Amino acid sequence: MTLYLQIFLLFVAVFTGSLLVDLFRKRANFKLLLSFSGGFLLTIIFTHILPESYHLNGNTIGYFILVGFLLQLTLEYFSKGAEHGHTHVHQDGHSFFPIAIFLSLSVHSFIEVMPVNVHDHAHTGSLYWGVILHKIPEAIALKTIFNASGLSRLKSWIFVGLFSLTAPLGLVSGEFVLNTLHLDPSWILGIAIGMFLHISTTIIFESSEGHKLNIMKLVSILLGFGIGVLMS
Repeated sequence: MTLYLQIFLLFVAVFTGSLLVDLFRKRANFKLLLSFSGGFLLTIIFTHILPESYHLNGNTIGYFILVGFLLQLTLEYFSKGAEHGHTHVHQDGHSFFPIAIFLSLSVHSFIEVMPVNVHDHAHTGSLYWGVILHKIPEAIALKTIFNASGLSRLKSWIFVGLFSLTAPLGLVSGEFVLNTLHLDPSWILGIAIGMFLHISTTIIFESSEGHKLNIMKLVSILLGFGIGVLMS
């Protein structure tokens, strides 16, 4: 897959998720998509990306994974969990811009795609599709928060457009930093793994209201597991 096609599909994923929010008020199916993406991400991490990373980089990769896990934990303090579907905002009747949520999601979006095209790793396909699947519910959560914040339709779509730039910028930056400059890719790959581990496990453990898993969400998670195994 060419870099231009990868960038195009990242834009498509963000705008598709955002458009679904304005087209459909019922969000039950969005939760199922989120559950599927969590199962898929966890599977490709454990069956493919994590074993390969330890094989190529040794035990030192574990420190970077821990950094990524803690970084995602910190980002979610500001994003209020929007990466895994939380859309709760507090407002007093006045419109406001959720700047902390927007910035933390943008940092997350930038970092998670940086290792996708590292040329000495064979994980590029499954990791990229994991990002795409995660990007749709991520955009759904962000657009929902924009709408609940009282922003006008025009302003909310402008900020969706700005957010859609973060992943392509991360992808291009990753290519330049890791391939052109020939820097050690293990650090950013480990950080991305740690971030995905935090997100995917949180999605699965918080996939239902009251932490109770219904049959449809269980099926969605298992389907994510199955597709992840096939792609790995």
